[in-house]
Amino acid sequence: MATALEVTAAQRAGRDLVAPELFDRLVDFCAEEYGLELSVAKRVMDQGLAFLDVMGSTGVGLSPSKQVDPAWHTFMLHSEEYTRWCMERYGRYIHHAPKSRYRDKATMVNVVGKIREAGYEVDESLWGLKADCNAPTCCGDGPCC
Repeated sequence: MATALEVTAAQRAGRDLVAPELFDRLVDFCAEEYGLELSVAKRVMDQGLAFLDVMGSTGVGLSPSKQVDPAWHTFMLHSEEYTRWCMERYGRYIHHAPKSRYRDKATMVNVVGKIREAGYEVDESLWGLKADCNAPTCCGDGPCC
């Protein structure tokens, strides 16, 4: 009797969405700006890029965890590269328009699910079970900050 082989495709990595040189520059900036260890900043940028790709590809607005949000801020501050990346990949700019969304478990589970569905590896430790909103990563908007 033949058995079906379980084939798992290699998971995608957010870091592969940009050139290695740009990824390294973003990581260095993120580490310095947010006081992160370099190894943590690499994980944050990887997850942030995967998060942005899911939003850009689907057009669905999502909330990043407070641990991943610095990746978005970091990339946006590299405005030429960020704008070019958005336009080349999605034909539009992905705006960071904070709304007073809560970063509760249900929200993060939904976001992580969408990232996984897109084939990306998820670093669950950066998404948390219940991330508490805090300034400046919450951008000071809404009742959660």
